[in-house]
Amino acid sequence: MLFNSFEFLLFFPVVTILYFLLPHRFRWFHLLAASCFFYMFFKPVYILILFFTIVIDYYAGILIENSETKKKKKFYLLWSLVANIGVLAIFKYYNFFNDNITSLSEALGYQNHIPYLTILLPIGLSFHTFQAMSYTIEVYRGNHKAERHFGIYALYVMFYPQLVAGPIERPQNVLHQFHEKHYFDYDRVTSGLKLMAWGLFKKVVIADRLAVMVNEVYNNPTHFEGIPLILATVFFAIQIYCDFSGYSDIAIGSAQVMGFTLMRNFNRPYFSKNIKEFWGRWHISLSTWFRDYLYIPLGGNRVPKWRWYYNIFIVFLVSGFWHGANWTYIIWGALHGFYQVFGQITGKSRDRMVEALGLKKLPSLYKLIQIGTTFVLVCFAWVFFRANSVSDAWYIISHMFTGFSESVNLIAHNGFVRQRYLFLDQTKEIFLLSFVVISILIVIELFQRNRSLRLEVKKYPFPMRLVFYNIIILSILLLGSFSEAEFIYFQF
Repeated sequence: MLFNSFEFLLFFPVVTILYFLLPHRFRWFHLLAASCFFYMFFKPVYILILFFTIVIDYYAGILIENSETKKKKKFYLLWSLVANIGVLAIFKYYNFFNDNITSLSEALGYQNHIPYLTILLPIGLSFHTFQAMSYTIEVYRGNHKAERHFGIYALYVMFYPQLVAGPIERPQNVLHQFHEKHYFDYDRVTSGLKLMAWGLFKKVVIADRLAVMVNEVYNNPTHFEGIPLILATVFFAIQIYCDFSGYSDIAIGSAQVMGFTLMRNFNRPYFSKNIKEFWGRWHISLSTWFRDYLYIPLGGNRVPKWRWYYNIFIVFLVSGFWHGANWTYIIWGALHGFYQVFGQITGKSRDRMVEALGLKKLPSLYKLIQIGTTFVLVCFAWVFFRANSVSDAWYIISHMFTGFSESVNLIAHNGFVRQRYLFLDQTKEIFLLSFVVISILIVIELFQRNRSLRLEVKKYPFPMRLVFYNIIILSILLLGSFSEAEFIYFQF
């Protein structure tokens, strides 16, 4: 079920109202049943995959906790990890590896007889797999006790607000909340609803509107050059942020309405001054997952420098592969790994250059240059993330700075662009509206650097607050694209 669907508009209030009406002892079952229904709305049979891993991990956690020796604990942990990674490998990566084996075999003059699997990737498989793995790892490390209530553990994995696209939670943060009794609190409920509205605004008003141009250009890249390629790339950077952070806002807000607290997943990432800071602000639940369960076990920065750089690069390479079974995602991850390593190696040299240029004496200008440079680097990597193939990505990169005079003339006369063989049927008004909604986003993001917009609005009299909220609702209804487009990260 999509958060931006009519079905969810009915599902959410019914589930929430029943949750508060039911006695506490029945609430876990109610949420579990609602979460099953939510997930089965996509493809019912795939709930069996979830059930399989839930049973494995539930018993693995208990066996790990009950084992007296480290060897036995490790055996049960590996049993759990193999089951989870095995499911992920079969459904997400099997055909990718088979494709590459076929290409390699043909290059060597052989035939690959390994059959392909005609299966669809279950929605959100990577997300709930990582959340399940964090549970058994934390039990193994002794940071959390094994959950003995099967239904509560199943709810930990299947809790509908964050089931298909995160945030990827840890047992320490969530499991105890399913045991606690939550009461209806007006301020908390309204705060959650406002967060959901802002998330929906980002999704249907900004992300889905920008998607029209992005999809047209990136699905037909060879029809364009110059400005359209640059604009489509920048628009995609905004689209994926509004799409994914919009989902996270709705997930966190819907959980908050019922009394649950989920971790923050985004913190204005495009205001980052370097790539390291960007990854401290972007998809925080995933970046901290890789930090805790891959980077630190590899040795983190407590190793020789060459090994430290290797650890950083491997983490981002795996992160790219986590996002999708395509070389475009692997290159995207490798680029961010390169950015990080290069940033560490050249840190002192860049500091000396900044000092020589006198930029330290102009802190505002220096900060603006840092933010702009980081955004350009992130956008460059986004080309590979969004492109349908590596060849498409190379075409876009190699043609971004060609055909400028033609593009400018066409934008001036057509409202957007008519290039070579393709005309984007997009009027000047719609094109300008895209810039308007992006400008609104930037203004709000800037405003919220040091304060909360919701708390600031709360200071005003009720009539003024009502006007503000009605503007948001009307914007969603009048400007929103209600095509029920899936959230981008559902495919991961």
